[in-house]
Amino acid sequence: MSQRVKKSLEKIYQRLFDQFGPQRWWPAKTRFEVIVGAILTQNTNWGNVEKAIGNLRAHRLLTPRRLKDIPAEKLAQHIRPAGYFNVKAKRLKNFIDYFYKEYAGDISRMAGQKTELLREQLLSVSGIGPETADSILLYALDKPIFVVDAYTKRIFSRHALIRSGDDYHAVQKKFMNHLKPDVKMFNEYHALVVRLGKNFCRTTPRCAACPLNNISRSAYVRSILKKS
Repeated sequence: MSQRVKKSLEKIYQRLFDQFGPQRWWPAKTRFEVIVGAILTQNTNWGNVEKAIGNLRAHRLLTPRRLKDIPAEKLAQHIRPAGYFNVKAKRLKNFIDYFYKEYAGDISRMAGQKTELLREQLLSVSGIGPETADSILLYALDKPIFVVDAYTKRIFSRHALIRSGDDYHAVQKKFMNHLKPDVKMFNEYHALVVRLGKNFCRTTPRCAACPLNNISRSAYVRSILKKS
């Protein structure tokens, strides 16, 4: 374990938390709703997912049994605001099939399963990739696993803590190997990374105003600051 990396990751987390405060993720009323949201949020923004979730809630469809019984074609119309609605309806149905086959539709039973096996099972469900699987594990099932997204790769490669070409597993391993397996902290850290990515570490970054502008400065960050 690199103590430099460990200290940098911890310092970044503390700086972001001090700047932004608790993010209170994942915004949902039930653990099952978190799972639905994690699947719907693929390739769209959260505002569109909220509209789709609102439609499902209005039609009393936010239960495993209701989603199991509704035909995929009808489900697709309810989640239209989330985009790729026909594809996402199939993905939701794929998850529901797995959920009933393995856990009889019981989320508490699912949550009692070991993290490694759960992750393997989720990744075997058509349409669920690593980020979605890990979001379900962390936010719905309280499993200590770090969620990686495009913002994570962008931010931490710019600060030279990961390599720009690292894949999902390599980036996740960096966090898992250097931070304590803490569900609450992993939850907050990912949410804070998203906040930073949306507001500061954009495609065209706002480095001068960024809360991290004097932490782990790489040549990339220094070059941006010189231009500003």
